[in-house]
Amino acid sequence: MRSLPLPLALTARLSPVVVLAAAGWALSSGPLAATPAADDRATQKSEGESPSAPATAAVSKTYATAPAPCESLGAKTIKSLVPGAKTAGKEIPSTDSKLRRTCSWNALKGYDYRWLDVSFEITESDDAARESYQERVADRSGGGDVPGLGDAGYSVVNLTTEDKQQTREGVVLVRTSNALVSVTYSGSDFESKKAPSTDEINKGAIKAAKEAVAALEDGQKG
Repeated sequence: MRSLPLPLALTARLSPVVVLAAAGWALSSGPLAATPAADDRATQKSEGESPSAPATAAVSKTYATAPAPCESLGAKTIKSLVPGAKTAGKEIPSTDSKLRRTCSWNALKGYDYRWLDVSFEITESDDAARESYQERVADRSGGGDVPGLGDAGYSVVNLTTEDKQQTREGVVLVRTSNALVSVTYSGSDFESKKAPSTDEINKGAIKAAKEAVAALEDGQKG
């Protein structure tokens, strides 16, 4: 079988740019109110304190850490979506693996190329996740909601052409409490120069997203 060169856009994807994400927060509590006492020592101890100052409430988070992304999908799903890929996947290094983790699978089988990314991101609160989700959806117009997927789910598929080679890419974004799940699934046929159908890519991305969300929820229960 003859060897065909990959289009520049796909060749670049084989050396993914490391996504750097870092976040931090501090939890603190206010000083305890001093209890009035009759003796001088208690009076001196209470000086400078503010009995009426309220304590700072810690934000309750459903998810504290990101799950292992390369373990979020079953082997059967990986073999179906990315034929020829190693089921173990490859995790992309992150500056803070507790907050953001991404795994990639890609393979060229014959002339068919497939690429799949699954990413988890933990934010400091539900509100922060909601705001980030809305911004990302706004940046990827043309898609639609995915009912029953997390607290909110969105899917969009786009077709690009470079050097007469088509590539179709589907992206699914999911918000569940203070966590965000992102799935990217793309494919090309280097013999026909055509891309897989919109339906195939969209269904594949949604399938992976559902499994990833289930893995996130199962990890939180454990």
